[in-house]
Amino acid sequence: MKTNRIFCIGKNYAEHVEELAHLGYKPDGECVVFMKPASAAVPIGDPIPLPKGRGGVHHEAELVVMLTGGGADIPVDEALGAIAGITLGLDLTLRDLQTELKNKGKPWELSKSFDGSAPLGDFKPYLEQDLQALEFTLHVNGALRQHGRTAEMLYPVAQQIAILSRTWSLQPGDVIFTGTPKGVAELKPGDTCVLESAAIGRFEWQCA
Repeated sequence: MKTNRIFCIGKNYAEHVEELAHLGYKPDGECVVFMKPASAAVPIGDPIPLPKGRGGVHHEAELVVMLTGGGADIPVDEALGAIAGITLGLDLTLRDLQTELKNKGKPWELSKSFDGSAPLGDFKPYLEQDLQALEFTLHVNGALRQHGRTAEMLYPVAQQIAILSRTWSLQPGDVIFTGTPKGVAELKPGDTCVLESAAIGRFEWQCA
């Protein structure tokens, strides 16, 4: 199934919100929703093109789900039935620019939605695995950077789907980045990123 719209959920792990508190990020009881264009996707085998001269580029490792559709106003107890597949991905962020935009009260798109900002692993069919009992890791140059446990999500995947469907009629191929745990940090050209989960697979990219 071809990737359609890319939805992203922010502020979904409490410890990640806390680690960015010094930049002015504060828990406010609501998840953040933003979008990336299809041109943000970077498939396995392609290099990650880090933007040059625009400040630090941070990695955010995430569980990603692809939808079969679902339509509008999906009840939470029916939401998981709209999932076609699962994988892992990176939500890349121009952190300095994001902080500047946020402090000015402006949207985040310039810092989040640039081409190549969403490396995506290969999707594995969703077979009703417990999406709130998964673990995943990100290693950069062999060193552990992030260890995600989906049980720690503030907004479980089913709730995310329900929230999105209140505003958008969800379509086949829509993708949801479900939020990142703590441990975000800067990437440099030449870095090797490895996302891995025993339940999903192993995916590797080289930064350029």
